[in-house]
Amino acid sequence: MRGQLYVVSGPSGVGKGTVVSEFLNQNKEVFLSVSATTRAKRPGEEEGVNYYYKSQEEFVKMIENNEFMEWAQFCNNYYGTPKATVENILKSGKDVILEIEVQGAMQIKKNFPESIFVFVLPPSLDELKKRLINRGTESEEVVNLRIETAKKEILYAKEYDYLLVNDTVSDTVSKLSGIIISERCKTERLIDELEVLK
Repeated sequence: MRGQLYVVSGPSGVGKGTVVSEFLNQNKEVFLSVSATTRAKRPGEEEGVNYYYKSQEEFVKMIENNEFMEWAQFCNNYYGTPKATVENILKSGKDVILEIEVQGAMQIKKNFPESIFVFVLPPSLDELKKRLINRGTESEEVVNLRIETAKKEILYAKEYDYLLVNDTVSDTVSKLSGIIISERCKTERLIDELEVLK
């Protein structure tokens, strides 16, 4: 059976990266697709683990060669999902999570509509701003830009299959696990199992 592609999005600072990381720690049979980006590496991040860090020129070349499932420009940087790696994992029967921005998710929805889409919401915009400030990685100007971007991104939440309010990481991870278990039990995914029982 082919693996399932899950797309997880949400505003910057909502904690989607933390949720996905914790989920993957508990679910070793699901793989994270590593995106490529032109943004600078943050302290503690590693090449090929957090992102594939590319120059603007390298990224544009990959776009020209149609090497991305999706790509987007966000806060003056490029982000994209390399196609070949994801396709190989799905073919092997393993599930893949893409943690990507809304622009990219909408491209995936158009090109790979069989994917499952999950949007992570903050409890409030005030809480989101507090989380961004506490992260301490961006200037006040960038934090404000990310809040304005978040307001626009949240308008797309209704395009997703599932919404998760990230009050606490543990609750949100449990809900994400529940979504994936439910999707694996869908009749259309297990129809071949019925044939065996005839």
